[in-house]
Amino acid sequence: MSDLVRFGVAMDRALLAEFDERIAERGYENRSEALRDLIRADLTRAAWEGGAQVVATLTVVYDTEVRELVTRLGEGEAQAPGALVSSLRVPLDRGRMLEVLVIRGTGSVLSEIAGRIAGVRGVEACALTPATSVSPVDRQR
Repeated sequence: MSDLVRFGVAMDRALLAEFDERIAERGYENRSEALRDLIRADLTRAAWEGGAQVVATLTVVYDTEVRELVTRLGEGEAQAPGALVSSLRVPLDRGRMLEVLVIRGTGSVLSEIAGRIAGVRGVEACALTPATSVSPVDRQR
């Protein structure tokens, strides 16, 4: 952080006590760290809703019988070329796989990919989690 700015925030004592308890449970060292994370998360949601490019993770648990279909859908086929950035596949047990896909695109495109995968027979769980917004310059790196 090169240019820190200090500012004051007024809030109800009970609300602040709840916030302090929550951030302590999550391991934050101080309120500033927690507030920065809340602000980043809100800005990511705003970018998502505003149609900006974002990066998200898609965590999928599925029957190994549908592995190739899940992979093909995650790659986006023709609807979202270049959406798949990376993936990690972990066998859970004899018949199930957990796969984490890192995907990039607008919120609507990523939601569509998640919806297609979630609707596949044999998919037990499918969770889409926005991580951050991506500027056009960052995308080219």
